[in-house]
Amino acid sequence: MKILFLFPILFLVSSCQLGYLTEQGIGQVRLQMSGKKNEEILNNPKISPSIKRKILLIEEYKKFFYYYFDQKATSIYTKTTILNNKAVSYLVIASPHTEIKAHEFKFPIMGSFPYIGFFNLDSAKSFAKDLQEDENLVTWIRPVYAYSTLGYLEDRILSSFFHYDEVELAELVFHELFHTIFFIKDEVDLNENLANLYGKELLQEYFQDRPELKKYLADQEKKTKIDKRVVELINILQTEFNKLGGFITASTADELTSRFVDEVFKPDLRNMCKKLELDPDECELKGEWNQASFAAFMTYEEEQDFLSDLKKEKMLNLKDFLSWLKVEFKAFEDQKKIDSFTDYLKSKVTHAPLAAD
Repeated sequence: MKILFLFPILFLVSSCQLGYLTEQGIGQVRLQMSGKKNEEILNNPKISPSIKRKILLIEEYKKFFYYYFDQKATSIYTKTTILNNKAVSYLVIASPHTEIKAHEFKFPIMGSFPYIGFFNLDSAKSFAKDLQEDENLVTWIRPVYAYSTLGYLEDRILSSFFHYDEVELAELVFHELFHTIFFIKDEVDLNENLANLYGKELLQEYFQDRPELKKYLADQEKKTKIDKRVVELINILQTEFNKLGGFITASTADELTSRFVDEVFKPDLRNMCKKLELDPDECELKGEWNQASFAAFMTYEEEQDFLSDLKKEKMLNLKDFLSWLKVEFKAFEDQKKIDSFTDYLKSKVTHAPLAAD
């Protein structure tokens, strides 16, 4: 997940949004100001060799990415910021009690997002509490280790990147860089899932048949099975909500969700995790599960199969698929029947139904 920097549009927002954006703008400025040129860090004898190696790897991944797509490299990742915390920021995701659906936060120019980010954890907690009390929403907070400003600023390498291994780091960098060459306003789900698709498939192009990639892909195949099962289980809970219809209340929904997590969700995943011989930490068993965290999971997991299917049906490689997407987006903007580019793309997949409203 990414946090999107909104400081450039401060003069266009309401007084309520102004306070939030001012705080995030200050946080972003501090992040930018604390960044040092990679060369300076690489030449500093006090910096550990492991950190230097990760910076060199990121520079190598960046060079490969822009060369692969035959595009001029941006200034992204030319500087590094060493953070005081493990996470760079924190996302607040919210959902209604009686529906698993991410609440949208709207900003001028930048559009709508199914989350809102904070550089300060206490601010995130305070905002989440206000959402619970003032708007009667369920909330969930998660740490963020990477994000993109979508070209509005020169993104830094963050020390939060360094806990990823070599293959994970490459996927992260490819994901983030994809946002610099393709981004659709107001379609966060699509943007994230496309970046996920390109991040994963570019690993094949970069690492080829290296053993570290084979191990990573084997682990990812198991995790994908877990993720698909999570989506199935979340849909089961939503079906239970739907059965109650207009009779469901916030308290009833919360009780139903709590019982579902303890009696169905976690036992099911624990059993599947054991069969796949995966570590429990990799099986979605830790952390808080509620309507908001379920909504967040659905936002970033549900649509990836549809995009992979579309690419396969068109029999396109990564480069040609990107070119096709750009052409289709222009065609989408010219038509008036379908409201979202996501649904427009789904209409291009054989036998793929449009998303429900």
